[in-house]
Amino acid sequence: MFKSVLLSCVMLSLAPVAKAEDASILNPSGLPIPRYVSLKSDEVNVRVGPGKRYPIRYVYRRAHLPVQIVEEFAHWRKIKDFEGSTGWTHKSLLDGKRTALIMDKPQNLYPEPEVTSAPIVRADPMVIATVKECLPDWCALEISDTTAWIRKADIWGVDRAEVFEE
Repeated sequence: MFKSVLLSCVMLSLAPVAKAEDASILNPSGLPIPRYVSLKSDEVNVRVGPGKRYPIRYVYRRAHLPVQIVEEFAHWRKIKDFEGSTGWTHKSLLDGKRTALIMDKPQNLYPEPEVTSAPIVRADPMVIATVKECLPDWCALEISDTTAWIRKADIWGVDRAEVFEE
């Protein structure tokens, strides 16, 4: 009886260690998942599985497009785009540089994070911009050497809860 209780205690004490090791296998980069990155190249193969032996599902032909990493396996990242499509690509084809995609309709961007200021830039849907900073409801984007603010609800490439500076 004592042996089985002792064995149970030892097994329970090892369980968190095994779980932590499993997490590092699933998340080899050690970075948070999900997270946003951008495409490095204007030609990025997206595969049905994490490796070159898997067939190509589709090819992105737009450098700097924001994507979300939703899973990791070794050197491969499962990404999701603004339409919800997913697939696997090699980590070397991704860039940590944050970009955002203007969504739905032409959007005004402002000199300050408030709609009462006069717009200084108008961006069409599907324009890609560099993310400079995000507040709770707004992000500063750089488009054509101009930095201006837009509501988070009007872009794809940042989480609603993200707050950061470049």
